[in-house]
Amino acid sequence: MNKAVPLHRRSVLAGLFGLALTLPGMALAQVASLDASSDADQSAALREALAAAGASGRLALPPGRFRVSGLRFPANMLVEGVPGATWLIGTGAEIAAIEGQSNVTLRDIGFAGNSGADALLRIASGENISLERCLFRDNPGIGLDIHGAAASIRDCDFAGHGDAAIHALDSLGLLVAGNRINACGNAGIRIWRSEAGVDGSILVNNRISGIDWRAGGNGQNGNGINVYLADEVIVADNHISDCAFTAVRLNTTRNSQVTGNQCRTSGEVAIFSEFGFSGSVIAQNIVDGAATGISITNMDVGGALAVCSGNIVRNISPRSTVNPDTIPLGIFAEADTAITGNVVENVPGVAIGAGWGPYLRNVLISDNVVIGSDIGIGVSLAEGVGAVTIGSNRIEARQHAIAGMLWTDVAEPELADVADRYPHVTMN
Repeated sequence: MNKAVPLHRRSVLAGLFGLALTLPGMALAQVASLDASSDADQSAALREALAAAGASGRLALPPGRFRVSGLRFPANMLVEGVPGATWLIGTGAEIAAIEGQSNVTLRDIGFAGNSGADALLRIASGENISLERCLFRDNPGIGLDIHGAAASIRDCDFAGHGDAAIHALDSLGLLVAGNRINACGNAGIRIWRSEAGVDGSILVNNRISGIDWRAGGNGQNGNGINVYLADEVIVADNHISDCAFTAVRLNTTRNSQVTGNQCRTSGEVAIFSEFGFSGSVIAQNIVDGAATGISITNMDVGGALAVCSGNIVRNISPRSTVNPDTIPLGIFAEADTAITGNVVENVPGVAIGAGWGPYLRNVLISDNVVIGSDIGIGVSLAEGVGAVTIGSNRIEARQHAIAGMLWTDVAEPELADVADRYPHVTMN
């Protein structure tokens, strides 16, 4: 038998006090008067509701699908819908924008339909912008476009966009965390700048899958996360799968980190640090399935300085179906790079490669484990190469443990036995 718990004056007063704290916030929320049964454009009605809610700073949207375009969210405003039930539907133009405004939160709102050449939602030149649990669906172009803004995108869901789910340019401090991105035409998340400089965006705990390359090209498209000209970016603890080209691609970045990511089934290079990069840290990632696992390249245009450590790279494909120039490699680096403490398994080629033709300088390969690959370590012997140091690796290779390479050809099958012939090679 359950016994009733007696109510004391103290507990009643405490409950009333808590209710008093809750009610004012609820009472201040303006409720938008929208017709969920109508297919008519309701942009004017929603603009009126936003204006009327200005004093309270809160607007609640009812459930339903509402055709709107050209909305502008004002500053100092919280707009929230009913989770999974409130949808703003495009009518051939941009649905809404936060432009030159700060302190704006959008929560539990769906954006869908055809916005033509525009994004479903645009954020420009604002600070302290938050999107929480919003849904973005089926736009022929970009889902969310961000330009020159400081924003947090949390726990949102993107699917079916013809170009990119999120395209960010010249960010002022962007946090993209806990989002789900699926089935986009050219990119999952782009962090770009119009010219090289500090960006500082943080991309963490996102789940990205099914990224195509409908616009074609040789790596510009087909990437789960693409960072271009943006410095000091952190890409951490994301799950990225089934990208036509690359899971994480750093292009001309400085001091960026790619750590703790799960990268599965990439059509080209799973993790790429390329062109004029400097200071890349690529650590503690798992790559399972790619044409090349990790590539740290382009010394010819100034790409140098990296750490590649603690990664697992396995199940490399014999060829790439999207880029025939890609060769099967586990981990590859050219200049000023330490490759340490990695495990590489099942590569039908070179598990760990140092240099390509004359492009080799100051590469350290130590304390790695190589299992079930054709060649354990491949080192360029071309004229003009720089120094490489190799030591304390555990190698089980089908053909050669450490081989000297001239481009793709094996010039020295057992380089360790003849290393004294090559002054640039140090074996520890």
